[in-house]
Amino acid sequence: AGRHTEGTRVSRTCTGIGMQSSTRLALFWAVVALCATGAQAADGDQVAPFFGFMGAMSALVFSCMGAAYGTAKSGVGIASMGVMRPELVMKSIVPVVMAGVLGIYGLINAVIISTNIHPEGYTLFQGYAHLSSGLACGLSGLAAGMAIGITGDAGVRANAQQPKLFTGILLIFIFSEALALYGLIVGIILASAGSAAVKPE
Repeated sequence: AGRHTEGTRVSRTCTGIGMQSSTRLALFWAVVALCATGAQAADGDQVAPFFGFMGAMSALVFSCMGAAYGTAKSGVGIASMGVMRPELVMKSIVPVVMAGVLGIYGLINAVIISTNIHPEGYTLFQGYAHLSSGLACGLSGLAAGMAIGITGDAGVRANAQQPKLFTGILLIFIFSEALALYGLIVGIILASAGSAAVKPE
């Protein structure tokens, strides 16, 4: 009976935490929707820089999250493998380097966006364009970082046991990195489209 009661309490606690997380997420999106709706008003251009700065923030933060995950996940594999095969540590550092590049992608996009945000004459079109640019680059970097981290962890361990796998694993890293490059390219295009827009007189 005691175990059943304890299990019920744990279940209720987990359910409560899940409901709190869902409520917070719903509130977050409600605030975003409210900002977007309020921005449609006559003075909407005053709110436009908010979306632009959110785009710059998203590009950098999400890309760095992907870079951090990829570095940490593959680093754990390298450390575990290095205990038995220390001579392969430098050869296996490739996923860490490739994960670190993801942060540079986000930095480039964030700089491009932030340098094109002006306090005067900045329209909603430009704000939305810069927001989508940051999200495209940031979320692509996050996905690439997760891919590099997971494959890097397993890849360096497998390479220590079978050196012939190195070329195949390296190709996996390259195509995982390409996902972030796609996001960077589209992000730059969207940022350029937003910056080229001119507010009508």
